[in-house]
Amino acid sequence: MRMNPATRMRLVCPAGSLPALRAAIDNGADDVYTGIKDETNARNFAGLNFDLPALREGIRYAHARGRRVLLALNTYPQPSTWQKWRRAVDLAAELGADAIIVADVGLMDYAARTHPGLRIHLSVQGSATNYVAINFLRERFGIARAVLPRVLSVQQIAHTIENTPQVEIEAFGFGSLSIMVEGRCAMSSYATGESPNTHGGCSPAKAIRWDRKKDWVDSRLGGVLIDRLSPTDRPGYPTLCRGRFKVHDDVYYTFEEPTSLNTLAIVDKLQEIGVKAIKIEGRQRSPAYVALVTRVWRAALDACAADPASYKPRDDWMAQLAQVAEGHQCTLGAYHREWK
Repeated sequence: MRMNPATRMRLVCPAGSLPALRAAIDNGADDVYTGIKDETNARNFAGLNFDLPALREGIRYAHARGRRVLLALNTYPQPSTWQKWRRAVDLAAELGADAIIVADVGLMDYAARTHPGLRIHLSVQGSATNYVAINFLRERFGIARAVLPRVLSVQQIAHTIENTPQVEIEAFGFGSLSIMVEGRCAMSSYATGESPNTHGGCSPAKAIRWDRKKDWVDSRLGGVLIDRLSPTDRPGYPTLCRGRFKVHDDVYYTFEEPTSLNTLAIVDKLQEIGVKAIKIEGRQRSPAYVALVTRVWRAALDACAADPASYKPRDDWMAQLAQVAEGHQCTLGAYHREWK
């Protein structure tokens, strides 16, 4: 069957480097999202993101293949550093980025006034969890798309879509979860002294320390012991929300076990309610991860668009995604709540 372009969801994939961008494009991404090598984006880690030549080449590579590049400027400028964020918006317009992903309303205002032809997407860091907030930002700043936090159920996403007819809704499909509404978590700042909303990383590399003992490894963030690992453990990137702590003589993942969101099982439902784009998390992950996840999701979205009535996720798709999931575990998270 021929796919209906009106219902086919766009696949939005992460690119933390030029090789990752090429991997996403070559394996079927419609859009890729990137960041600049500074604190203007929420994945501000050493070795990630784009300098000016790489960004220019990435945009050229994507456009030559009919794909789009979205530039994440999704942290919050401070009074002393406001000019850096403004320059980043100017750079996006100058290089021909297809959209900027923004959380701060002041930055939206600057972009709308200075570069009216530059498309604005509301970042998940903007924490818009209802249609009133999204419509307000559409009316004031002309946002074209909103990325929803990963705390809404499918019913709540559908309600939002029904009431935001002029704004595309983008939902997360696969990747790391958060225990908080994105943009509202400040927990790690107590340990590191740096807020992810202003510095772009909830666990900055300079705050991480691995102390190797005889029979274990201590994982510390800002001097705080957040996990103790045996030689057979598979450690993930250390964050407070995925730390193991002692509570009433029990040691366990107090806030959240390492697991990844995976909505492959409900792709048909997301398409049915009118989600316009599926976002894959992982700008901090390798080009190999990007290639694998993009390839699986491209196949799934195409299959669903071609024949939604008979769509079902294949076992090999689920197995491949489980291999790159945090803790090798997957969940539907808030998308599916049995108690609702």
